[in-house]
Amino acid sequence: MDSRTTFDIYTARNRRQTFREVPCPPSTPFTSAALKATPAPRPENPPAPFGDLSQAEVVDLCGMARDILPGQSGSSAEQRRTGIRMLFLHLATLPGTTWQERWEASGFNDVNAPSVTVLGRPEVRYHSSCLASALKMAFALRIIQPSVPGFRANTFTDYAEPFRIIQNDPRLDEFFETVDAQSHLHLVHRRRAKFDLTCALTTQGIALEHLTPSALLHYSLENKRLGLTPGAINNTTRFAALAAWEILHRMGHFPPGTAPTLRTFIYNGQSTIEELVDRYRIRNAGVRQLLIDYLIRRRADSDYITIEALSRNLASLFWATVERINPSQQDLALSSEVYDQWRAELQYQQRDRTKLRKGAASILLAVRGLYVDLHSWAITEPERWAQWVAPCPIMPRDLKGFGKRSREINRRMADRTRVRQPLLPVLVQHVEARYEHLASLLEAATPVPLGVPFVHQGRSYSRTDSRDDRRRAAVLSDPSVRVIDHVTGETIHVTMAEDTAFWEWAAVEVLRHSGIRVEELCELTHLSIRQYQRANGEVIALLVIAPSKSDRERVIPMSAELFHAVAQIVRRQTRSSRTIPLVIRYDPHEKTWSEPMPFLLQRQLGTVRGVMAAGTVLNMLTRTCAEISESNPAFATFTPHDFRRLFATDIVNGGLPIHIGAALLGHLNLQTTQGYVAVFGEDIVKHYQEFLNHRRSLRPEEEYDDVTRDEWEEFEEHFDKRKVELGNCARPYGSPCHHEHACIRCPMLQVNPKMLPRLAEIEKDLILRRKRAEQEQWLGEIEGIDLTLTFARAKQADAARLTRRTSVALGVPAIPSSNR
Repeated sequence: MDSRTTFDIYTARNRRQTFREVPCPPSTPFTSAALKATPAPRPENPPAPFGDLSQAEVVDLCGMARDILPGQSGSSAEQRRTGIRMLFLHLATLPGTTWQERWEASGFNDVNAPSVTVLGRPEVRYHSSCLASALKMAFALRIIQPSVPGFRANTFTDYAEPFRIIQNDPRLDEFFETVDAQSHLHLVHRRRAKFDLTCALTTQGIALEHLTPSALLHYSLENKRLGLTPGAINNTTRFAALAAWEILHRMGHFPPGTAPTLRTFIYNGQSTIEELVDRYRIRNAGVRQLLIDYLIRRRADSDYITIEALSRNLASLFWATVERINPSQQDLALSSEVYDQWRAELQYQQRDRTKLRKGAASILLAVRGLYVDLHSWAITEPERWAQWVAPCPIMPRDLKGFGKRSREINRRMADRTRVRQPLLPVLVQHVEARYEHLASLLEAATPVPLGVPFVHQGRSYSRTDSRDDRRRAAVLSDPSVRVIDHVTGETIHVTMAEDTAFWEWAAVEVLRHSGIRVEELCELTHLSIRQYQRANGEVIALLVIAPSKSDRERVIPMSAELFHAVAQIVRRQTRSSRTIPLVIRYDPHEKTWSEPMPFLLQRQLGTVRGVMAAGTVLNMLTRTCAEISESNPAFATFTPHDFRRLFATDIVNGGLPIHIGAALLGHLNLQTTQGYVAVFGEDIVKHYQEFLNHRRSLRPEEEYDDVTRDEWEEFEEHFDKRKVELGNCARPYGSPCHHEHACIRCPMLQVNPKMLPRLAEIEKDLILRRKRAEQEQWLGEIEGIDLTLTFARAKQADAARLTRRTSVALGVPAIPSSNR
């Protein structure tokens, strides 16, 4: 293992590998990834850039107002002096011998503290800015050490840069230079990284050299707990200092062995077997140790999520419940009364006793497995397991309805698939149209100057022209684009909306054309794209899927649609001729972090670059389905797994052998694949197929001759005859043209994009014919021409959409000519 890591890792190839505990390397100062968050201890010599000012006179502080920031205007210094007199004269009225003691007694340092601007007169506007400037000076000079809520109760126009100048710390200067060099971060995120660091140093009263990983983690968690994370005020789900941590790690500031991202210490890692069992406070020490030994034995062939679920079933839902029913129970030999009470308890959910439990059968199977395993293990290791052998209270009749329940689940899933199959084109058309609209709007709005109106697709917009827009346009080479819709008055953040729409479209396309699980979608990397060259020279694009539920990789040949979606993802990640960044990904099921890898579904969110989570994909689908339901109330909600079932149904009902379908889906058992397939008109198809097979079996074998040369030539001739002026006819083999070669109206016509000029000529001719028909009052002719125009324009739109799909270099290594 790399000496830099202090936590269990996985690559995209071993996600569901056997659960294991990995000892930490001796070089790291941490014993586990769960670093304890504690503020930095007060140093022997606290930072004091202008000396000890804890008891300085107000007049002396006013005299320093100009000296601390050379180069500033006289009006700024006078503003600061005014604020110093207002703030410190108020603090002088409070008890204490130092300014710090008086600050803590003022109420400005408490949770939900007010801003110091309340000391100003409301009718005097500049009082607020004077007080904020004075407080900024007090913090930066280390006269006052505020708490996190005391600091964040006040708003500063710019705190980080004055703080850096006053500290005169070369290490802090280096941090600021490193932040400015992070070109992948927007200006606002670079400023946030500087603010987080200076705020952490201020609130903990330390210099940068004393900032430990534990201290920065404490600052981040405090902001989250109080809902004060910069950029996410009143949001207790966001963490501060993410970018600051990564930059400090890159600078080599933290000790060896520290993880490269703060998020590593935020999320809980894998628990030990003892920790899993002790969650449920089992009183019987013997049974506790039995369950620990049993789970240790079982973990050899199980992954972490399986062991976690098994510990919950056995320790919580089984034994902890038995102890509540019968506190004196000492072994696994349950009386019929205890067993019956346990079964009754099991029927209802623990948190809500009014709701029936749906998965009771899986708990019974886990408990029965415990008894059966103890019986078998006691034969080979009696000294260890024999004392716990007891008759299993769960009889076969208790599991009698298990098969019926499984069939009922399969029936519901098949019905769900049948309902969603006709709705899939609606969802696909919605996400594709929204992405294409926002992409074209972004392209049209980007060159428009701020505040200037423009028209796009017949709708009027104008670029926003706020102070933030002007500031970002002045310092950023690629500022975000926001527009105002003149029809609705809505302000649209086009850059963000286009990015979200793209990932929604990409997720839907990859899921529906590959049938992979959503976890596998999130784990796709640039290394997943491979190619295979057949003997005839044809190159087949392949998608290598990392193991998810099983421990076996699988390879999916990419269709043209799937290849297009993957290519667009690669194209987006490699914009500006860059390589796909290496990032780490957290697996919420296995509770581990990956090694840095070029994940395809990664994006910049705020100050960090991360991999899209499975829950994000689900939320995208839920939001999109809700939007469609507003205009189509009958529309049903899709989940990522619905695409997998639809894919399975499509390939198997389309004639692909089920064992091939199982291989594409990653199923080890054909019955699993059969459960995914929703059969339409099952009885009719089944009986008719049996009839055909029976009829064929009655005919003489000599009637089934090999294909003759004439028959084969006729078969090839069919495909030659499908070539028409505008492209290709997709009618099935052996079927005639049902539209009497009226190709424009035929839904089987696949237009070649190169024939767009010819379609334009046809449309122009139809318009001229319609004018003549109007003049002559040929009403029947007008109706026919209108129908043909509708089909012609639809085919023009389809062909035009294909032309917008540009070629993408995937970066797949070429096969050397010597190996061909």
